[in-house]
This record gives sequence, structure tokens and C-alpha cells, in this order.
Amino acid sequence: MIRKAFALSLLFCAVLVNAANAVELFPARSGDADAPVLTVYSALDARAARPLISAFQVDNPDLAVNYHELQSLEIYERVIREADEEGQTADLVFSSAMDLQMKLANDGYARRLNLPATANWPSWASWRDTAFALTFEPAVIVYHKPSFGDRAVPQTRTALSALLRAGDDAHFGRVATYDIERSGLGFLFLARDAEHYRETWDLVRAMGSAGIKLYSSSSAILERVADGRFALGYNILGSYATAWADHNPDLGIVLPSDYTIVMARIALVPEAAVSPALGQRFLAFMMSERGQQVMAQEAKLPALHPNVSGENTASALRRQAGIQLRPISVSPGLLVYLDQVKRARFIERWNRALNEK
Repeated sequence: MIRKAFALSLLFCAVLVNAANAVELFPARSGDADAPVLTVYSALDARAARPLISAFQVDNPDLAVNYHELQSLEIYERVIREADEEGQTADLVFSSAMDLQMKLANDGYARRLNLPATANWPSWASWRDTAFALTFEPAVIVYHKPSFGDRAVPQTRTALSALLRAGDDAHFGRVATYDIERSGLGFLFLARDAEHYRETWDLVRAMGSAGIKLYSSSSAILERVADGRFALGYNILGSYATAWADHNPDLGIVLPSDYTIVMARIALVPEAAVSPALGQRFLAFMMSERGQQVMAQEAKLPALHPNVSGENTASALRRQAGIQLRPISVSPGLLVYLDQVKRARFIERWNRALNEK
């Protein structure tokens, strides 16, 4: 369920919440009630997006922002429906569903843009000037520190598999990961595991033998690891894990040393945007050094811009993990598992492996 957006400090914000989405209006700082409105469809929690919007409006006081917090699948379906049936849709779309965002771009729903920041962007992080990765978020192992004590925390998938196979009662039923049938992110991460790690299905079988618990959200897993109900969580989104660890000292984080998958949130300006120039202006801000600094420090999302400093950045992660990082490229390769037959076969194999002894 989408959480209700919080009111913007010192500004009046109109909030409309229903079962499908949350909409928050950020009025123009100029006070102009008739100011142009930038419409954003985003899967990012409105609370995390607020500092980005606030900083953008400092530079653009003449603009209001209408922020729709939606599920990633709803964003995809809504853009297509509105573009095809009404001929106009949001001015900017921002989502963690890399595959769905890439499909929008590949199918002609994204506008080609000329953005100055792309000169500094990694080659893997954009596609044909239509889809742009803005963050650098690793998939990590999280663990409850007191549950391990002096025992070694697994640093690789092989070590994790061995731990799960050991039959330790202290860990049985206390390990969790995403349910790939309900979590698009979980599916994305496991599909990349299958590409990089030949023993992926042995690991899944080990999870099944250890009584793995499956969830559709990061927060459900992190909450249970942080308070000790679970000992360990696998393939958890690192940006969320870091935010939880800041307030939960018993929560530890491991960047797997065999390889660490890195996902990115992708932004695009729809071809059918009502005000594409406004969408491009906001995207240019989010890709600028200032916008990326706000993203790292206030929105708590690892910034991709190579010139942005600080711990919560791609540069810092590269210094820490180096060649073990495996970013998911913004490319048509993301579309492979949108094929329903391939997806069904992958999920069938997942379920079969979980139940094998």
C-alpha cells in the first residue's frame, strides 16, 4: 500500500490519497497560484523525494510540482494508457523498475533529450538519450549482529549456501529474501544472480532447506533483521539497508565479495508529456552535481555523478568494492525477463528449487 505523503514544511500542500496512489502538490515558491505545473510519476517515496523537489523549486520558484507516488507497474501501465488513449501523460517518470522503464523507452514512449550531464555519465547508465540511470544502489546481505556474535558472517554466496546447509537451529526460519513472484526488484536481482553465479539454484535450494521467509518489500525484511527476529536477509536493496542501519546499530551490511549487483532508478521524459520542457528541466537538475548531491545527502540515494563526493555515492562504493560491482546496464537486455514465457519458466524453477531437498 502506498504511504500517504507528508506535508511540505512551511508550504501548503494539497494531498489526495486513495488506494491506488498518493498525490502531493508542491505550490510555486513565487506564490503564483497559476504557475506552470510539472507533473511527475514516481515510485520513490514522497518523503524521500521532498528534498529534491524543494531544491529544484529554489532554482525554479515559478514552477509548481504535482507529485504522484505510484507503484512501478502502475506507472508503466498508466503512461501507456494515457499516451495511447489521451495523447498526453506525465512530464517526468522516475522508477526503480529498470525493466519496465527500459520497455517504455524501447517501445517509443520516451523522448530523446539533449542533456549536458550525459557527457559525465557512465556508458552503461543511459540508452539512446531516452532513459537515464540516476542512482547506484547495490544488492546487499543484511544481518543481525548479535545473532552472529563471534561467528563469521558470510561474505560470498558460496559461504552463505554453506551456512544455510549447515542445519544450524539458530538460523532455521530466520533467513529472508524477496518473493520473486511478488517483487519485481527481487526478480531482477535473482535473474542477475543466475547470470553471474553458476550455483544460483544450489543457493536457492539451500534457502529452501533453511526455511527461508519470503517478502515483497525491503522494509518487512529489514525490520525483522534489525530487531533480531531474523538473522539474515539476502539481496536487499542497499540504499534502504543503509537508511535502516543509521538508526538500528544491530543491523550489519555486507557487500558480497564475489560480486555485488548494482541497480539504478531510471528517469525519462515521455514522448506524450504535457510539458516536456519542464520534465527535461527537472531531469537535468537531478543529473546535475547539485541535484545529485541533494540526492545523496538528503534523499539518501547513492548518487551516480562522478564528481559528487561523500560516502553515499558511486565513487565511494567503487573505492570500497572496486571490480566486484556489477551494475545492471540500461539496455534492451533488461527486457529478456518481461517475456511472459521466460518469466514463468524462471519462477517455476525458483519454486521447484525452494522445495527440493
